[in-house]
Amino acid sequence: MDNTSIITQVANPKEEESISSSQDKVSQSNSSLKKHRSRSIFSPFFCCFRNYNDYHVEAPPTNNKTLSLPPPPEENGSPPKPPAKFLLPEVSIADYGKNCVVIDLDETLVHSSFKPISNADFIVPVEIDGTVHQVYVLKRPHVDEFLQKMGELFECVLFTASLAKYADPVADLLDQWGVFRARLFRESCVFHRGNYVKDLSRLGRELSKVIIIDNSPASYIFHPENAVPVQSWFDDMTDTELLDLIPMFEGLSKEEDVYSLLQSLRNR
Repeated sequence: MDNTSIITQVANPKEEESISSSQDKVSQSNSSLKKHRSRSIFSPFFCCFRNYNDYHVEAPPTNNKTLSLPPPPEENGSPPKPPAKFLLPEVSIADYGKNCVVIDLDETLVHSSFKPISNADFIVPVEIDGTVHQVYVLKRPHVDEFLQKMGELFECVLFTASLAKYADPVADLLDQWGVFRARLFRESCVFHRGNYVKDLSRLGRELSKVIIIDNSPASYIFHPENAVPVQSWFDDMTDTELLDLIPMFEGLSKEEDVYSLLQSLRNR
């Protein structure tokens, strides 16, 4: 198993070296697709939403409140069997009545690298094919304040396309307050047209009460109307995006139907 195959992340345009020549080609390809965005609090909406048509996936209707489990999209040409149950357990008493926010990990809350980082917040040992590798993790500025506020306002779910052997110990170190009521990893994604997609309809929550925050539009390609896009973060310690988003999430936490507010933001 290649070292970086355990972590699903976009390429850092500042990095010029790669662990292998094949990964170097992938990084160059991802970097060429990355577009620079402005620092405005709402600019990620405009950048990401205008690119959804490129994926040719029809978005579900915004008034869809059913909890029936639809068949998952085709995976590698053949439809996989639907899961026997939803991905999330029943809502706890403490979270009853709250909206659900699905939070991505890599390049949304942290940036991780197998290359040494002098100012890493965490160093996580990960065993790969019998060898222990060190993963250096940087926390995005204001992530602590952001997570604490999200835990007060929402039922919070960590959903990452990375493997649990890496993401679980990172979440242990990152979430000191027990914000994440559940953690979902790569095996909970749907592999669709070369991307790991987070199918929100499989969570077991009313879609009108679900929000996903993620730096990758491909991750929420099935439910773009539920998304709060964020800019990919690597190492800019002056970044304030998580802090800037808190007032908007405070508003979303009070909505019976999140589609209305998210649509109004897209229309600005």
